[in-house]
Amino acid sequence: MLELLREALDEGGFEVETARGGREGLERVRRGGIDLVVSDVKMPDLDGLDMLREIKACEPSPYVITITAFGSIDTAIRAVKLGAFDYITKPFEIDHLLMVVEKALGERELRSQVARLQDEVERTYRFDNIIGRSPAMQQIFGMVRRLAGSSTSVLVTGDSGTGKELIARSLHFTSARKNRPFVPLNCAAIPDSLMESELFGYKRGAFTDARADRAGIFVEADGGTIFLDEIAELSPSLQAKLLRVLQDREVRPLGATGSEKVDVRVIAATNRDLDRRLKDGTFREDLYYRLNVIHIHLPPLRERPEDILPLCEHFLAAAAAHGAKRMVGFQEAAKKALLGYAWPGNVRELGNVVERAVALAEGDTIGMQDLPGVVRERKTLDTLAGALSRGLTLDELEREYIERVVRAEGGNKTRAAQKLGLDRKTLYRKLEEYSAAASQTDAHQVDELDSGEKTPPLLVGEAREIGAAGATGSPRAGREVPR
Repeated sequence: MLELLREALDEGGFEVETARGGREGLERVRRGGIDLVVSDVKMPDLDGLDMLREIKACEPSPYVITITAFGSIDTAIRAVKLGAFDYITKPFEIDHLLMVVEKALGERELRSQVARLQDEVERTYRFDNIIGRSPAMQQIFGMVRRLAGSSTSVLVTGDSGTGKELIARSLHFTSARKNRPFVPLNCAAIPDSLMESELFGYKRGAFTDARADRAGIFVEADGGTIFLDEIAELSPSLQAKLLRVLQDREVRPLGATGSEKVDVRVIAATNRDLDRRLKDGTFREDLYYRLNVIHIHLPPLRERPEDILPLCEHFLAAAAAHGAKRMVGFQEAAKKALLGYAWPGNVRELGNVVERAVALAEGDTIGMQDLPGVVRERKTLDTLAGALSRGLTLDELEREYIERVVRAEGGNKTRAAQKLGLDRKTLYRKLEEYSAAASQTDAHQVDELDSGEKTPPLLVGEAREIGAAGATGSPRAGREVPR
């Protein structure tokens, strides 16, 4: 039988190794490189079920197909419960065995692909892969790190293009929900008449076109995270229904007679001024406090110029790889222009500008001629106009200007003091005051976190459950021959 199966599998295109007994086979499995084990149950030196237990303890463990006699179906069922992929009863057709072998290896390959995709997503969205050297971004990364493992609701605010969804994904992938779905929904992109069914689902017959049941995103994301972007665009009636779901942890689809429990973490984001919307009554105060357990504000790119060039290098590498072009960097004049521009579209605009420059570049560096006119002209945001639009106090404006000059001088406080027209001791005193104020803010945020649930050390996780319908065709085609 051993030689017959070896010959049949070899002719089927597989690389086959044989072992005359359970112990010999187990030793070979432990050396690694085996994808699938086909094993009899009755063997003199080591019972097939005992061998199966030992194989499943290996990491990674190969799939196992068990061969058993027709009168031992109960043994075969025990084997499946212990982790065998399938069983075959004697007597059997060789073609049937080959079919089961191909099915097992096809599923193993599919699972391997899913694992690789999940690992790639984990590495992409870990918070330490987000570009940001500025103190403001480092503080945000520290907040994300402290929230690892937490299921606390988070409100992310910031201008359009600052990366709110990227932070939301990072929060999900470093949480205990990492192996469950991450479901984003842009509340501004869906008409109000459809939003309720999108959120909560509906039953067949609930309205004219409801021909079948449909689960809403709360059910779809059960066990995972929902990211509600542009939350300020929800109508007051939907805000009330969303609040009810967050309080009761259950949803009632349209047309349903009962509710169903859901376990979902909600991360919301907006680029609107929610304080103003609270005052004018267009956003519910109770929903605001339900969502705003932890608040993360992403500053615009113009307030963190230290991040501009690192982001440019990141986008350059990505665009060059996508376009199969060799790019080595930016010319000095282009760097100055990129640093001098106000970036009203923030990181999203910066990425588009660099991608365009890579497409237009004739050499291996980005020059002024590759940048759009608005960037070449270095139309920086007028300082006073910007301060007025952001509502800065005089002290805040002074602090921001002093810190920018210090950064522009590479941290050299003597040169910065000369440029500012200040005595060096005065500059040192002001910087110490700013540092002390920042420390008090950090301590306040730590107190807020410590008053909530405790979080374990940093974890990393995957973005969203990846499903597949199954593999068809021969497992041998287009891949390494399994052993």
